[in-house]
Amino acid sequence: MRKIVLAGFLSVFLLTACKKDDKVAEKSLEEQKLEFQSRQLEIERQKLAIEKEKLVYEAQKKADSISETKKAKATAENNSKPKVIRETRTVYRDRSSNSNSGGGSNGGYADNGSSASQGTTQKKGMSKAAKGTIIGTVGGAAVGAIVAKKNRGLGAVIGGVVGGATGYTIGRSQDRKDGRVQPRR
Repeated sequence: MRKIVLAGFLSVFLLTACKKDDKVAEKSLEEQKLEFQSRQLEIERQKLAIEKEKLVYEAQKKADSISETKKAKATAENNSKPKVIRETRTVYRDRSSNSNSGGGSNGGYADNGSSASQGTTQKKGMSKAAKGTIIGTVGGAAVGAIVAKKNRGLGAVIGGVVGGATGYTIGRSQDRKDGRVQPRR
């Protein structure tokens, strides 16, 4: 009888212990769910903060772009007006002293202090020689690659060099005609 009572107490004890474990497991599962949900909420808050920062950044970038465009327009407007040189300084040099020193390419000519003539605008942008060089190089490389059947790379290099030299020569002569560079003497 004693063994039966002891076995009964032991079984009751084991049953209550198992039920406590289930309750603890259920509580921990509920706690894990709540913890997971709180983490998800925190992630969503961080995403919203990132989106907000992104919107602020884009608005600032747009404002900077607008102000930069306005500055560029103002600069272009100021640069588009022709600049007339009103003051010139004439410096005369003795031919004999210039040829003895070995320097200076203008001999006995007057030096105005700048490369632009009096009363003309200063030219900006690419010269026709530079444009001719670029166009000639690209065109020559294309033609060279098409013509050379066995070695297209070599054909492109040779065509590019010949085209670039030809384009430069033609563009330089046009610059001389336009007065951008001094004619040969």
